[in-house]
Amino acid sequence: MRILQILPELDVGGVERGTVDMARYLVEHNHHSVVVSNGGALVPVLEAQGSRHYTLPVHKKDIFTMGQCVKDLERIIREEKIDIVHARSRVPAWIAYFAVRKTDAEFLTTCHGYYSDNFMSRVMGWGKLVIVISEVIGRHMIDHFGVRAENVRLVPRSVDLDKFCFRERQPGQSSFTVSMIGRITPLKGHGYFLKAMAKLLRQKPFVRVRVIGDAPANKVAYKESLLLLAKRLGIADKIEFLGNRSDIPQLLSETDALVLSTVTQEAFGRVLIEAQAVGVPVVATKVGGVVDVVEHEKTGLLVLPKDSDTIAAAVMRIMDDRKLTDAMVVEARGRVEERYTLEQMALKTIKVYEELKASTNILVVKLSAVGDIILITASLKALRERFPDAKISCLVGREGASLLSGCPYINDVIVYDYKAKHKGIKGFLKILKKLRHHRFDKVIDFQNNNRTHLLTFLCMPRASYGYRNKKLGFLLSDGILDDVSGLSPVQHQFRVLKSLGIEYNDRVRLEFWPRKDDYAYAREILHSEWIDEKAHTLVGINIAASDRWPTKNWPMSHVAQLCDMLASQGIRVVVTGMDKDREYVRQLSGLAKSKPAVVAGKTNILQLAALISFCKAYVTSDSAPLHVAAAMGVPVIALFGPTSAERHAPPAGKNIRIIRKPLKCSACYKTECRNHGCMKEISANEVFQEIKRILGGPG
Repeated sequence: MRILQILPELDVGGVERGTVDMARYLVEHNHHSVVVSNGGALVPVLEAQGSRHYTLPVHKKDIFTMGQCVKDLERIIREEKIDIVHARSRVPAWIAYFAVRKTDAEFLTTCHGYYSDNFMSRVMGWGKLVIVISEVIGRHMIDHFGVRAENVRLVPRSVDLDKFCFRERQPGQSSFTVSMIGRITPLKGHGYFLKAMAKLLRQKPFVRVRVIGDAPANKVAYKESLLLLAKRLGIADKIEFLGNRSDIPQLLSETDALVLSTVTQEAFGRVLIEAQAVGVPVVATKVGGVVDVVEHEKTGLLVLPKDSDTIAAAVMRIMDDRKLTDAMVVEARGRVEERYTLEQMALKTIKVYEELKASTNILVVKLSAVGDIILITASLKALRERFPDAKISCLVGREGASLLSGCPYINDVIVYDYKAKHKGIKGFLKILKKLRHHRFDKVIDFQNNNRTHLLTFLCMPRASYGYRNKKLGFLLSDGILDDVSGLSPVQHQFRVLKSLGIEYNDRVRLEFWPRKDDYAYAREILHSEWIDEKAHTLVGINIAASDRWPTKNWPMSHVAQLCDMLASQGIRVVVTGMDKDREYVRQLSGLAKSKPAVVAGKTNILQLAALISFCKAYVTSDSAPLHVAAAMGVPVIALFGPTSAERHAPPAGKNIRIIRKPLKCSACYKTECRNHGCMKEISANEVFQEIKRILGGPG
């Protein structure tokens, strides 16, 4: 793989040393390693190991500088043919995020700190996968940054045991050195450390104290205040401020106790495992990720933050209780070897790289009613065949969620209840936030309206597909013109899928997935009508289309005639429909001489699918049950009048028989009609003969 790590600078520090260690491991294992930073003391070390370094001012928060860095980083990514861009700090992460979007590389972050919940920090949770260095940081990113738990990968910091060699403590030594290592900032609690050392020195005047690390440019005044505090405490001659050092292993080998006095949530505390590797007992405040590293009285001593007395007492205990100290040192070294070696960190990180490189997150958008949801099932299957390892999610309206619950081709169903829960701008932003957390690479908009085009764009996928047939269609990165007429709904979808390398063919079929309890319920309904689904020949008839389309309905007189014809042949008829169709049921009962089993209003869509599966044939106008029957593989006789069969019939091959009358006014798409000739002219006998052909008798 070709990996680019990006961080502010390559001077002394835990993040910097970890970056260099990772780069060395990559090179040693035949990966291509590139690092981008503003430079620093570790650049020569990095380059000597075989990595390439590019110097860019990625540490600056100036918007214009960041904009130029995006362009420069994009060029580097392309030239170096980078697979993964690994951001290790916030400003570089912003630059990397936008640079990566214009390339084929993937974006990854490692959260090295307990970031405050502000906009600048948000980008650290925008990787498709997010590496955290401790469980505390992982929980923080999930709870406060909205990162999905399944996208978090725990990779603790590491220590190079070849550099940090274990040192046996010598009994009876006359000197004792206490060290504190870290940047000089108020968060690290240096003031409390100095006060603790003042208390310790009153009882142990021979102790030496070292402060290793320096203040950043904006914290120079804070360092001066510490120097003044040391003087006021009367310990200035006992404290050595050594500044930034590159010889940390050597300094630790000269240390008898390490103190970490951080007063806020510590992300991890790399210096703790470095000290433990060397055999130095540690005292640390009980904050953040420290508890992942230090188990009290097992691998070190934990104290409360901002408590100088307890810090001093803990160091005193290390000095006086040799048995406890030796036991903690041995146990700590063992845990470092077990959990925190460079080899383990690098292997886990590379595993994340490989997972990220192989991953594809796809969102399919379809918010329409039941029939339209069923019509995308062929496309979902085609997507799964094209992207077998992808994570495919489907955004549907409230009614569509149950329809896809059993779909084997998708991983997740996301409900966009735009009529209630997600209504208005506030609801739109709520669902958008949820979608953004999925980090979709591709979004396929089968709904193709302004709302979904905008939602698709704001999800910020790598690519978006659909028809540019609305005002906001230009927001689709790979949109196409809707300029081919006469296509069926599924063919219409496959024109979009062609941009992803998916072709339409005659084998394309709809599918539907009722559950076991749906089949059981359907049997129960039939049995209540004295119908045995195994012993009787069943034919289903859908009594009506939607309220909006009364012109699609076959006249009740024709339905009644067909019921009687079928009953005369010993065929049991099951009339399906919705609760709203009670008036049609009343009319039918008054017209039919036979007594068909009427189950209208007694099933949901999955139960209806199960019931239809027991039928030998199914008769329906252009409506959702037409698509259900086709998806269940049941021979269906589709009656078309005011709408076009070419545009609305499902792909079902020999299983679908279309009956329509070629009137001049047919396919008028009118919801009101005076004579209703296109449906009246379809006779009951015509449908009856088609059913007989399906059942194998003479037509």
